[in-house]
Amino acid sequence: MTSLTALALTCSLKPSPAPSSSDLIADQVLTELRTHDVTGDKIRLVDFDIRPGVEPDMGNGDQWPQIRARISEADILLISTPTWLGQMSSVAKRALERLDAELSETDDRGRPVLFDKVAIAAVVGNEDGAHAIVASLFQALNDCGFTIPAQGCTYWNGEAMTPGDYNDLDGIPDAVASTNATVARTAAHLARTLRAQPYPAVQE
Repeated sequence: MTSLTALALTCSLKPSPAPSSSDLIADQVLTELRTHDVTGDKIRLVDFDIRPGVEPDMGNGDQWPQIRARISEADILLISTPTWLGQMSSVAKRALERLDAELSETDDRGRPVLFDKVAIAAVVGNEDGAHAIVASLFQALNDCGFTIPAQGCTYWNGEAMTPGDYNDLDGIPDAVASTNATVARTAAHLARTLRAQPYPAVQE
């Protein structure tokens, strides 16, 4: 199998080294990806100064360009976010806003630069909202040029209105473990397929 790379953007509101459920489930998905010869790394976005805006570089110390470079190098992008008030975190929304800049960027064949890249998602929270969050994430990521694999998301919802969190569990629930494995399998397959047969350019 051809070796692939993955990058997880964890969108916790907690800076490192605070424990993060979003970080934990991202680690678990990356572990599953490694069984398909996909090497992976993660970035906790809140640790960086990511300026608001929709340009590749907003200047004045903006650290998004270094993250953008890492996204460009990866075959698979994982967005992992907590659920707050039934929505993705503000950090995740900031990442999507910055990815909007890629809509006007093209490669040497005239294609959007994010074509041939795969996007997957992970959502955690002790309240409902995972399906709506994934729907918003996938629409935005697909608009930017990413391709979404079959069953490309994993999530955990705890009991509503209770203090428990995903990183408080003693282990991975069977349903989440199975879903993590499916996400990794379909994402690796799709990324490998797109590498072998990229999307055509308009003139092709």
